[in-house]
Amino acid sequence: MNRRSFLRAAGVTGAAGLAGCLGGSPLGSGDSNPNVVLSEPDRDKQLESEDLPYPAWGQRIPDVTIPAPLSDEDVSVRDIEGPHFHTFFFTNCMTVCPLLISSLRKVQVHSINEGYDDEVSFYPISFDPARDDAEAFRKEAKQMNIDMDAGNWHFLRPDGKSEARRIVDETFGVFFEKQENGDKPYMFAHTSVVLLVNGDGYVERAYRGTNPDEQKLIEDLRRVRNASE
Repeated sequence: MNRRSFLRAAGVTGAAGLAGCLGGSPLGSGDSNPNVVLSEPDRDKQLESEDLPYPAWGQRIPDVTIPAPLSDEDVSVRDIEGPHFHTFFFTNCMTVCPLLISSLRKVQVHSINEGYDDEVSFYPISFDPARDDAEAFRKEAKQMNIDMDAGNWHFLRPDGKSEARRIVDETFGVFFEKQENGDKPYMFAHTSVVLLVNGDGYVERAYRGTNPDEQKLIEDLRRVRNASE
C-alpha cells in the first residue's frame, strides 16, 4: 500500500479521521511556491502535499460546483474570490463538527469586529445531504451563533448521496463513512480538516485536527489577506 492510500485508509479509525496524526506546525519552513503566500508547513519531511488524500499546501482545490441552499445558488469553489475557508461536516454531529464550525465562527466574529468581513468567506461542505437541508443549516447557524447577515458564510450541500460521495470523498479526498447508531440517528466517521484557500484557488494551509486554533487561522489569514492587497 502506498503512502497516499495508507493515509486515506487511516480515516476509518474514528470520527477524528486523520486529525492530528500527521504532526507539524502550520508555520512554514521557508520553502517557496509561486502559487501561495505561506511557506511550506513544518511537517514530516517524508510527507509531501501529493501524499495526502485531500488538497494541501500549494495544491489547487478541485474544480467542482456545489449548491448553496440558503442563497439558492451554485458555487464553483475554484472560482471563489479572495481568501476563504472550507471544512467538511454534518449538522447532526455532536463531537468533532461543532468544534470545526466553532473555530471558523470565531474567525468570522474577528473579521466582523475588525472590519475585514468582506475580505474572507466561509464555505463548510456537508456530506449528509439527506438531513442537511436549508432548514437544518438555519438551525445550525442559530445554534452556533453564525452571523448569516454578514454575507460571508455559505453552507454548501451536494445534491444527493452519490454527489456527496463524488465531491467530498472522491474529489476532495476527505474520508467519511456512515455509522449506524442503534435506535439513535446515524453518525459518520470522517476526516477532520480545515482548508485555507487563496483567491486563486490554491491551498495555503490544511489544518488537521479536531479543534483548530482560531488564532493561528486568523494570523495565517492575515498574511494571505495582506499579500493580496
